[in-house]
Amino acid sequence: MVLEGIKAQKMEQSKEKVFTRNDKLEERRTLRNESTAAESTFWKAIKGRQIEGIKFRRQHSVGAYIMDFYSPEIKLCIELDGEIHNENWSFTHDVSRTTYLNDKGITVLRYSNDVVYKHIDGIIEDIKRFHKEPKLIRGYIKNGIREGGIPL
Repeated sequence: MVLEGIKAQKMEQSKEKVFTRNDKLEERRTLRNESTAAESTFWKAIKGRQIEGIKFRRQHSVGAYIMDFYSPEIKLCIELDGEIHNENWSFTHDVSRTTYLNDKGITVLRYSNDVVYKHIDGIIEDIKRFHKEPKLIRGYIKNGIREGGIPL
């Protein structure tokens, strides 16, 4: 009787699974193995708890979305954007994705690949600042600037 209750509870939990879904495993693995140059550069700067002891994961899924970098400790997602993110359809997708992640309590910071190459220290400073006061920041944040031109 107890075993049946545990099985039912686990089945209910698996229906609600949002993080690291098994159906995204191969896609996440492919994305990790085929990282862009900007993603590789950024990963070298943050892996192994190099920033304030914060652990980041690469290509971590939440629902239907795969985040470039995610820290579950502070609920922070870092997205690196190439040229395709300048297209209208991509921007619309990015805003929808950000809204979904915000609804899960995750703050999303987006940076263009150029910022990774030219100002990676600025990204690291943004992460440190967020780490000091980790609270949900809603909305579209690109290159350290919130909607309306407000800095982090």
